[in-house]
Amino acid sequence: MIAIQRTSCQQTNGEDAPCPVNGNPYMIAFGVSQIIFSQIPDIDQLWWLSIVATVMSFGYSTIGLGLGISKVVENKEVKGTLTGVSIGTVTPEQKVWRTFQSLGNIAFAYSYSMILIEIQDTVKSPPSEENTMKKATIISVAVTTLFYMLCGCVGYAAFGDSAPGNLLATGGFRNPFWLLDIANIAIVVHLVGAYQVYCQPLFSFVEKEASRRYPESSFITNEIKIHLIPGKPFNLNLFRLVWRTIFVMTTTLIAMLMPFFNDVLGLLGAVGFWPLTVYFPVEMYIAQKNVQRWGTRWVCLKVLSLACLVVSVAAAAGSVVGIVSDLKVYKPFHTDF
Repeated sequence: MIAIQRTSCQQTNGEDAPCPVNGNPYMIAFGVSQIIFSQIPDIDQLWWLSIVATVMSFGYSTIGLGLGISKVVENKEVKGTLTGVSIGTVTPEQKVWRTFQSLGNIAFAYSYSMILIEIQDTVKSPPSEENTMKKATIISVAVTTLFYMLCGCVGYAAFGDSAPGNLLATGGFRNPFWLLDIANIAIVVHLVGAYQVYCQPLFSFVEKEASRRYPESSFITNEIKIHLIPGKPFNLNLFRLVWRTIFVMTTTLIAMLMPFFNDVLGLLGAVGFWPLTVYFPVEMYIAQKNVQRWGTRWVCLKVLSLACLVVSVAAAAGSVVGIVSDLKVYKPFHTDF
């Protein structure tokens, strides 16, 4: 939304106009929308939500890829090097930490395991859910890898060492304005739904645990029927209303305190990648298939898990260093981008 406002400003005042934008109103608006959506029961199981997310993802990824290719053609050269940002543009220390941070950004793209079961709940059978999900996982990982690698490589080829963290928003592509606006609107729509899909498992866990521990509490268990739509009453639960609202308000406050997209994304990716995407699935596979201890397959799986742990630790360290560097020059709640 900041990028959309800035492009509108630059259309009026010229492409090189700085056009600073305060991000706080947009963060607050996003938080308010999530408070409302959080009260919709089982929103994560709406079958069309995944279709909307897929269309949005393909939309802004394709736009970014197309603009990158056109930029390379316009430059008549491929910028950048095989070894990445040159020493001199950044210090050797900065290059190491940024490399680690980038691993976290990549890891975040594959942290889908936490919502895998939620998606599986929406799959119809026959064929069996397991077969459908196995095929879907193979296709989605392949497509995700292809698009992310292409966007990353083409973006670097287009801008070289000056490539920004966000090609569609912060100092990247500037024309055509209308196409960039479409891409950024697609990102907004995608993230509004993604927030809910990622939070619903946590919401469900907390509410089930609260009901189990305090089954006699009317505040936790009572449902109040509100007739918003004829014939389809809305079940309002006071505990759900209060706790989900507090959760969304807290995450919104944190976002306003630390609006560092790439660094925070890298940290989230690093923290969630190894335990949820690698360790638990590997251990479950070993237990389910009775993989022989110290056998070739067992050793390979353990080495894979250990290697991914090293990646996660390095990515977390790089992201923390990036956040600390950002905090040195940042004033809380002063989000003029």
